[in-house]
Amino acid sequence: MTLVLTLVLAIGVFAPLSQAAAPTPTPGASTPGGETPTTTPTRLAPPSATGENPADRAMAKMDGGRRSTSDQPLPEPLAPQVPGLAPEQQPVAKALGLGAEAADAAEKPCNVGDFTSRTGSALVQQIKSSDYWCINSLFKIGLGDAVNAFRESQMVSVAYAVRDAANSYQGNDSGSISELMLYLQAGYYVEFYNEKVVGPYGDALLTASRAALDAFYANPRSRDVTPDNAGPLFGATTLMDSTQDAGHYLPVIRRLLNDYDSAAWSRANMAWAVNPVFFTLSRGPDQAGYRAVVNADPGVMDALFTFASRNHDLIGTDLGPMVYNAATELGRFMQYPEFLPKLRPYVSPQIAQSSPSGPSKYVRGTLTWWALHYDKGNCAYYGICDDPAKFRAANLTVKYTCSPSITIVAQALDSTQLGAACASLTGQDAFFHAVARDSGPVRDDNNGTIEVVVFHTDFDYKVLAAVIFDISTNNGGMYLEGDPAAAGNQPRFVCYENKWASSFEIWNLNHEYTHYLDGRFNVYGDYDAGQVQPIDWWVEGFAEFVSWSYRKAVNTDAVAVASQHTYKLSELFDTVYARSSQDRVYRWGYLAVRYMLEQHRSDVDAVLAKYRAGDWDGARAILKTTIGTRYDADFDSWLTRCAAGACAADTPGRPQLPECAGGDVRQLGANCVRSNVAATTGNYAHFYLTVPAGTKQVKITTSGGTGNGDLYYNPGSWAYTNSHVFRSTNPDNSETLTVTNPPAGYVFFGLYAQQGFSGVSVTSEM
Repeated sequence: MTLVLTLVLAIGVFAPLSQAAAPTPTPGASTPGGETPTTTPTRLAPPSATGENPADRAMAKMDGGRRSTSDQPLPEPLAPQVPGLAPEQQPVAKALGLGAEAADAAEKPCNVGDFTSRTGSALVQQIKSSDYWCINSLFKIGLGDAVNAFRESQMVSVAYAVRDAANSYQGNDSGSISELMLYLQAGYYVEFYNEKVVGPYGDALLTASRAALDAFYANPRSRDVTPDNAGPLFGATTLMDSTQDAGHYLPVIRRLLNDYDSAAWSRANMAWAVNPVFFTLSRGPDQAGYRAVVNADPGVMDALFTFASRNHDLIGTDLGPMVYNAATELGRFMQYPEFLPKLRPYVSPQIAQSSPSGPSKYVRGTLTWWALHYDKGNCAYYGICDDPAKFRAANLTVKYTCSPSITIVAQALDSTQLGAACASLTGQDAFFHAVARDSGPVRDDNNGTIEVVVFHTDFDYKVLAAVIFDISTNNGGMYLEGDPAAAGNQPRFVCYENKWASSFEIWNLNHEYTHYLDGRFNVYGDYDAGQVQPIDWWVEGFAEFVSWSYRKAVNTDAVAVASQHTYKLSELFDTVYARSSQDRVYRWGYLAVRYMLEQHRSDVDAVLAKYRAGDWDGARAILKTTIGTRYDADFDSWLTRCAAGACAADTPGRPQLPECAGGDVRQLGANCVRSNVAATTGNYAHFYLTVPAGTKQVKITTSGGTGNGDLYYNPGSWAYTNSHVFRSTNPDNSETLTVTNPPAGYVFFGLYAQQGFSGVSVTSEM
């Protein structure tokens, strides 16, 4: 087995990532162009509708499996990309100069007992005699074995073995140093996400890890620019990040940045071996004492500036992301006021060399964000005072009116994609209202339109959306509600195309749209108004529930966690986004909301009545006192049924309304449906409804079938295209009309066939 092959998975590329809780959103002060500020409050989307973003999973391997809990909203450094490889296969393959043939690689499962049953030198020898592919599988070790494989005493033994191998390092893997470092990376990864199981790592391992890496970097062969050194060096720079000890390694980081020669390192398959140092730096601000160390040794800022300047011509090439990474880490130091005098003459020329459009926009974008946040008073010095507006004008060039209430603004969508997105959004209205059973917008909510902003890739979102909208982008999308009571407020949600899907898809499109509808029809006021009591179980759980159910898709990740019985229902009512894992917020939120809707609908209606009125304490009393722990045992039984297949229905939780009574197919009733409605092109399907006195709202929705029917309303006589009060004219059969305070007696609706339709369902609710 050659060194190159054994290193393809040197940092656990295929190991799954259980993401840490996403950082709290950082609100902004204004939007571009002098618009009314709408960047707060916010509602987040999950990193993925089907699990973690594969690109994030790949990045986690590139950075040693860590995820930052920093509140810095800009993305972490970029991991490399290889055309033809799945995202999770990218990082190490690219780092070693491998191509798409790496996609054929497969893990070699280990006999876990070979590691859990050995300690000390016996464990070290077992690791040395094992295959990389085998060790890589330990990133997915079962929790029952994790403590015996990776408890601190085991890790200390392996770290000192790395030190011994480093002292005699010959510039290649003859001493199995790469296998040993991989084992340490796996241990750090597993402990990071399962500290309660593995036990915390302390000073003993920190001392041993420092000894190991110090010995490696002290060996002059670690500076060899050869293919044989590529893998061990990459493993060492990755392990450096795993230790979360950035301050200690600043001299090494400075050396690596200064030694880097893109041409020579590329010829030696070492081009990406320096990249993990940017991950190490990105986590530095989270670590105790880091700021003081940088104050004592600020030379790393000189090295970052020199690296970015010397390699500026790499922008637009495969290695360009490292220039972006260097610029990002240079900008990150701007959060410390004492460094600003040193940084200004470094940041300004980097911005001047870049543009709001073209390949250099990411470098300018990241530096603009840092400068506007931490040195805004000097924005003229950098020439960036109006950069948010410039970035929007240069990149969000597509505008499409989807419906009277929905506008899509995009970076690169074509007409077919715009039509598909529009149809998905407009078709969701009827489903949402059928589930929510609302009575129209909540009091003081004037958010009658939504702007849907779609970036071309997740990275465009992470960098460009941060600059344009001044938001946190360490997430899967964001709904910016603003103040719904303010005149001129423009709510919007910001998302991106899913480039790793097999066909066109916008990531979290329906989840984010649910936030808009939920905020308008179910939750009084803005997002912050509801945060006086825990409400995120509903806000995120309901968005997940509607998104999955409307799309008739099975939430397989939620089904999987259901089998673990991790939480009681009463505990889930206490979920707070900022203090909870992604699983708890999104997957368990979905399960809690689904259970309550399916099993205890009247309780949901009671809670929603309080949410709609802004009575947060009243809602909390229902959840924690009226309900309390009464449903915990039943919820636990329901989870068992869910995991066994009950949650795998094609239309989970989809409300079913009865067929309208009476022989006249034109007659509608309260909360019923007329199915299989049809009309030929240019003709109508007419309907009437008897409205009792005092009715607050009548809602008519159409869905399904073929063709295109437009919906019209008239209160006094049959509704036609030239005789109506309201209309809904979407490009398919997904139409909704809501009439508030309708007159008592007969009201009329007409479904006009712009294109002959059949199989349409017409639902009436009041």
